[in-house]
Amino acid sequence: QVQLVESGGGLVQPGGSLRLSCAASVSIFSSNAMGWYRQAPEKERELVAVVISDGNRNYADSVKGRFTISRDNAKNTVYLQMNSLKPEDTAVYYCKMVRYGYNYWGQGTQVTVSS
Repeated sequence: QVQLVESGGGLVQPGGSLRLSCAASVSIFSSNAMGWYRQAPEKERELVAVVISDGNRNYADSVKGRFTISRDNAKNTVYLQMNSLKPEDTAVYYCKMVRYGYNYWGQGTQVTVSS
């Protein structure tokens, strides 16, 4: 059974940084893709960043140049480094794994950007 556990969320001031972690219960090396999504109140869940099995990375336009997704296969963990945070980045951030055609989600971690 695949389990994804996010951590690292919290309250940060505008312009600050956070690093989110997503620890998987299975090898992420075998995944097709690992990604971060977010959902703000009364909005649909949206893609933030994804890293494909071949190493390619894609980002939402709103976070390009500020967020970086990375993976540590040895630790079965995916990270999202978030810099220059803005109030509009406030949301619940979810980790997603695509593996053998199935989608798996974590429980989410709250990120709040406010002064």
